[in-house]
Amino acid sequence: MEFTLYLKAFLGLALVLGLILGLSAGLKRLGIGDGLRGPLGRKRRLATVEAVMIDGRHKAVLLRRDDVEHLVLIGPNTSQVIERGIPAPASTPSASIPMAPTEAPPGGPPSNEGADDAGPSRFSQWMKQ
Repeated sequence: MEFTLYLKAFLGLALVLGLILGLSAGLKRLGIGDGLRGPLGRKRRLATVEAVMIDGRHKAVLLRRDDVEHLVLIGPNTSQVIERGIPAPASTPSASIPMAPTEAPPGGPPSNEGADDAGPSRFSQWMKQ
């Protein structure tokens, strides 16, 4: 008789925990239960704006932190900052709107100013070094 009592209690506990987990998953899918954006939560400071695969092993990632963007090249063994301190636009630009070129930091890739479209870009030449 005691075994059935323990079994009922265990099944009741499992049911309640399952309902709690299911409700929290449903609220997260709806965007309500974000957890970080409540009246006491803080705003996220780091976001991935865009990521592009360069080849099978390397990826270029544009990161945004506190309204400043950084271009990072990520490989299998190392990561390298390509350009830092890019001012973030007020709103996320669409893919059809070209962005103005920014000045590269010292030691970074050479700028592409004055290059014609006939040959390989200076960035790709810098990447092959």
